[in-house]
Amino acid sequence: MATFGNLSERLTETFKNLRTKGKLSAADVDGTVREIRRALLDADVALPVVKAFTARVRERALGDEVNRALNPAQQVVQIVNEELVEILGGQQRPLQFAKTAPTVIMLAGLQGSGKTTFAGKLARRLQRDGHTPLLVAADLQRPNAVNQLQVVGERAGAVVFAPEPGNGVGDAVKVSKAGVEYARQKQHDVVIIDTAGRLGVDEALMKEAAQVRRATQPDEVLFVIDAMIGQDAVATAKAFQEGVDFTGVVLSKLDGDARGGAALSVASLTERPIIFASTGEGLDDLEEFHPDRMASRILDLGDILTLIEQAQQAFDEEEARKVAEKLATEAFTLDDFLEQMQQLKKMGSMKKMLGMLPGMGGQMKQQLQDFDDSEIGRTEAIIRSMTPGERHNTKVLNGSRRARIARGSGVTVTEVNQLVNRFEQAAKMMKKVARGESAGIPGMGAMPGQKPGASTKRQKKGKKRYQAPQSGNPAKRAVEPAPAAAPTGSGFGLGAPQGAPSESELAEIQKLFGKN
Repeated sequence: MATFGNLSERLTETFKNLRTKGKLSAADVDGTVREIRRALLDADVALPVVKAFTARVRERALGDEVNRALNPAQQVVQIVNEELVEILGGQQRPLQFAKTAPTVIMLAGLQGSGKTTFAGKLARRLQRDGHTPLLVAADLQRPNAVNQLQVVGERAGAVVFAPEPGNGVGDAVKVSKAGVEYARQKQHDVVIIDTAGRLGVDEALMKEAAQVRRATQPDEVLFVIDAMIGQDAVATAKAFQEGVDFTGVVLSKLDGDARGGAALSVASLTERPIIFASTGEGLDDLEEFHPDRMASRILDLGDILTLIEQAQQAFDEEEARKVAEKLATEAFTLDDFLEQMQQLKKMGSMKKMLGMLPGMGGQMKQQLQDFDDSEIGRTEAIIRSMTPGERHNTKVLNGSRRARIARGSGVTVTEVNQLVNRFEQAAKMMKKVARGESAGIPGMGAMPGQKPGASTKRQKKGKKRYQAPQSGNPAKRAVEPAPAAAPTGSGFGLGAPQGAPSESELAEIQKLFGKN
């Protein structure tokens, strides 16, 4: 989530300064709120939103809920998180489907905002959920817009209704109405209308969009906005709301490197929910927008729920069970490893997935930037250059075989040796985990259900982990950090976040996928 990287870093640094405070004074709160205000303004969040946000944070931070808290610094973080969720829209709102098919979804926005690409992504997602979407090419003004939608539709495996060539030829209102009727005849249960945009807001754009809306009576009008647009985001959103009105917002290009905060102002100022966020160029890089999860990412608390959902979509349960059985019987081979990598790639960028882990945006920022996804492809090439026998048993890999594999995969013998060594070490580690042992993984304690006797002697002799005292009051204990967490620092500098990998664990992950 590069778009909010600077905002996340600034907020993380601000909260880190609170870690030594046993009790927060009014001056501490004012200083923190001042830094939050600067961070939000630097990220292009609209001024009215910033004023309202910081006023609420200050009022709550000076209130009794913080004064009575066992850890006031963490309580302030919780307040900021809750208020950030509010400006992002509060509750997640899914697409609304019509009671009688087809559901009509109209896309609106400026030229270049990503409407056509989003149309393909949405069609792909709807197909995955069992729907039969129809894409309607109603952008008849932009050069090659119809052709672009046809290409995107083909990639997404969706039917495209394009009776007019576009490039200034055709009537968008007639095409839109005909598209809805075609969907009824051919039993498509969702219609996605890709309308025309302009480089800026003008009367002709609004007039055509309003006419398309009146003619098709869409169930959803989604306003697609470039997350990198800057302060123009609010003015553009207001113009579309007044001229066409929309029922929801789509943030596109959320993987960019701009400040992006202005796009977050849209939900607050228009009182329309953000429904989807586009997080990459691939057709599968589309996420339902969850305000609480996005707030957690911005505050470097991670987004484990989204990571789990992506894993569930990518991994086959039956295959996972077979792999677990192979690990338990020590039959895990390079073929199995290759298959797991293929499933992992379905989830998208490893860098993006690692960024969803708590604390990764702060304490692991440089390591995350250095992670190279292309190394996975090099690892695949090496494995595919081996014979089935060599993949099954790496012990047969003598010098001449390794030289042949290196030539076949376009790498050096050293790289082949490194992969084989890392695989053998990883396989050994995973076999131990499958048997319920800790496998000596840095920072990893006993596995769930593991017997106390499974610990090694070396672990028993190790230093006792730091354990913070917990309150006897259940209400206070609920906001305290997990008792087993060692004070190694987190995104806030307030103790290690639960589930955050250590630097050595990240290094192991990088090694496993070919990163030296």
